[in-house]
Amino acid sequence: MRGLTMVIVIGASLLAVGASAQDKPMSDAEYTAAAVSSAPKAVGENATVVRMESDGSMRTLKTGSNGFTCMVVGTDKMCADANSLEFMHAMMSHQPPSEKNGMTYMLAGDDGASNTDPYATGKTADNHWVVTGPHIMLFGPVAKTLGYTEAKDPDPSQPYMMWAGTPYEHAMIPVGGK
Repeated sequence: MRGLTMVIVIGASLLAVGASAQDKPMSDAEYTAAAVSSAPKAVGENATVVRMESDGSMRTLKTGSNGFTCMVVGTDKMCADANSLEFMHAMMSHQPPSEKNGMTYMLAGDDGASNTDPYATGKTADNHWVVTGPHIMLFGPVAKTLGYTEAKDPDPSQPYMMWAGTPYEHAMIPVGGK
């Protein structure tokens, strides 16, 4: 139940942070296919899939067995383990994150985010907006040991640290080509 509560808070918060609405609502089958496409096939097919409803409630479309939860937030698709969900919940709640290592797949890439402000809702002249193609994110202590660049304007085709110097610093690791 704690994991589902975190998913609800994360989903609602991420939607509020500027995720755009879909032009046409997806059917549950389309949504499930989109959500699991964010992870490798073996992960996605065994993951839980959740969907945020218009009233903010979370509906489970598929119960998984591998500890990953997949969802679509605006147009971003992600598949996160429980520790990543806990990290994101802490960020959205403005709380210190745990010291647990976590991993999230975003193999469809993202629509971009500020690389310096975890709470930015859109691109500005000074918030170092970066769009990353297919990638995985690593959270927790392990991410900080990798030695990736902490540049404010990194090359998103190379690994980098997002939100460097904040409690929510994490590794962004591109996979595949541009």
